[in-house]
Amino acid sequence: MYEKFFGLKEKPFSLTPDTEYFYRYCSHQEALNVLLVALENGEGFVHVSGEVGTGKTLLCRQLLQLLQNDCATVYLPNPLLTPLELYQAISDDLQLSSPENSSMQQLCQGIFTELVRLRKLKRSLVVLIDEAQAMPFHSLEALRLLSNLETEKEKLLHIFFFAQPEFELRLAEDNLRQLRQRITFSYTLSTLHVREVAAYLDHRLRIAEYEGESLFAPAAVKVLHKATKGVPRLINLLAHKSLLVAYGKGVRKIDRKMILAAVKDTHGLKLPKRKIFPTYVMEFSMIVLITVATLYLWGELR
Repeated sequence: MYEKFFGLKEKPFSLTPDTEYFYRYCSHQEALNVLLVALENGEGFVHVSGEVGTGKTLLCRQLLQLLQNDCATVYLPNPLLTPLELYQAISDDLQLSSPENSSMQQLCQGIFTELVRLRKLKRSLVVLIDEAQAMPFHSLEALRLLSNLETEKEKLLHIFFFAQPEFELRLAEDNLRQLRQRITFSYTLSTLHVREVAAYLDHRLRIAEYEGESLFAPAAVKVLHKATKGVPRLINLLAHKSLLVAYGKGVRKIDRKMILAAVKDTHGLKLPKRKIFPTYVMEFSMIVLITVATLYLWGELR
């Protein structure tokens, strides 16, 4: 709707994870580094956690792109699988031929044979599991057992979990202690700092082929950060709505009021209430009151 008005090839703030728009802000770059270092060191299990909307799926897909030339990869976007379905999904993604109605043992043997073949080609197999917090216990156990397919010197299979913080609570459970002990690398994604939000907005606009001065006024960026707490998905949502507002008004600059209008239109979002008095003013006032009261009482006693 507004693309032509702003000179864009497409909507720059889509909620769909698109690796073309991947922005290497501090936390995402550090997470990528951790994942690549863990793989280089031959670690079996790695865990990346982050709140809803912090870009776990986008990071996962970006990693898939980086690994495709050097590793065999399996991507499981839906973790709600039984152990048998899990092994079948891995087998299918690797394009392995297996008899119809194969047992878990048959599928496991086929995967092991493929791992040995890949090792001879000096290629690793990396399984990336998105939304891992939803994976059933028995399927997590099946993954752990599958990771036992190794040689005396190296891991043949590497498993990367991308999950919400609830996954850490699950790992703390006693029945998952064996899996927990095998996760040697982990990283928690953080949100964007206020100074990163403006760069994030400009980055996505440039990918959408926007030319010109920054569309978002500094005051608008500050309100955007406060309302979203730096969560990329929410930033995208409010940025998209503010562009609609600007388009409706026929202006090519996003100001503070447009962001506030977008916040008002979004269920569950609101700006933090302003404190009437800063904390230090209240503390000073209390000290003054206590001092005056003490002097008054001292005078009465005398």
